[in-house]
Amino acid sequence: MRHPRFILQIRQRGAALLMAMIIVTLVATLSASMVWQQWRATQVEGAERVRAQAGWVLVGALDWARLILREDGRNNTSDNLGEVWAMPLAESRLSSFLAADGDNNASEDDMPEAFLSGKVDDATAKYSLLRLLSADGEIDPKELAVLRRLCEFASLQPSLADGLAQSLHLARLATAADNPDVLAKLGGEQGRASAPLMPQTVDQILWLGLDAATLERLRPYVTILPLDAPGTVNVNTAPKEVIAAVVDGLDLARASRLVQTRQRNPFKSLDEVRTALGPAASSNGWDLSRLDVKSDYFEVKGRLRYEDNVIEQRHLVQRMVGSNDVVVRHQTRFSGLDTANGGGSPP
Repeated sequence: MRHPRFILQIRQRGAALLMAMIIVTLVATLSASMVWQQWRATQVEGAERVRAQAGWVLVGALDWARLILREDGRNNTSDNLGEVWAMPLAESRLSSFLAADGDNNASEDDMPEAFLSGKVDDATAKYSLLRLLSADGEIDPKELAVLRRLCEFASLQPSLADGLAQSLHLARLATAADNPDVLAKLGGEQGRASAPLMPQTVDQILWLGLDAATLERLRPYVTILPLDAPGTVNVNTAPKEVIAAVVDGLDLARASRLVQTRQRNPFKSLDEVRTALGPAASSNGWDLSRLDVKSDYFEVKGRLRYEDNVIEQRHLVQRMVGSNDVVVRHQTRFSGLDTANGGGSPP
């Protein structure tokens, strides 16, 4: 039989070994946690740096687009799809732009694999949905007829226009629901709570009750412009469906001929549009006042792709009449995974 002191020494050694193992485990855990936190902080700092740099690059792209639009407005009395502003920037490696800068000493191999692309779209080539509402927020019957024709030309149910107009009407009332009379029109607090939000971009039209598939069908033809924007569309840039919709009585065939004519020789004035339509314009009494040959609103889109991450910025800009200054009226940003690699798409 072993001596009690011997047994006590064994127990003490076991306790010491157990304590040492616990200490080693704690040290390893704390070390791993510190390393992970340091790695995480580095990753966050790197992501923030990339985001900030991407923001500056896209701001530079916006400034470049504004410069082009400013110069175009100074030198031309009409706008068409053959001008410089309408030429999209295909995706190009960012280092190719930096290498062109003589003051930049960084070599192309030192630059990150970032790619820049962008385009400028004529916003006045589409029908602005806010035209459906009059100055007092009521539905304008003439504008509702325009949207009904547009839906029909786009192979959608004309009744869709009625639903959009009613939703916009409710959204407009909800913005002024502090007025007791307006609140009564909404049906009280419950009506205000259920009213949709007023959209500021085409993507937000989903708030009005549209499904994604219907929105994609409408996207080439509609937009959201400020309430003070003119209701004209540019006959040099608009699709045939929009041209036919805003000119009551004009059919798609004649609108298509206008599109073919402008591809050869863009219209410089509405007189040229009347000439292209022929005697039918006068005999049918077509009102061409909703057409124009010049644009004031444009959507500038910039996209920066870094590895599988994408940052996109969209700016609605207005070219001011007279001064030709280009001001930003609205902007949105999206960041996420590249759609080509299974990521999401901009909202």
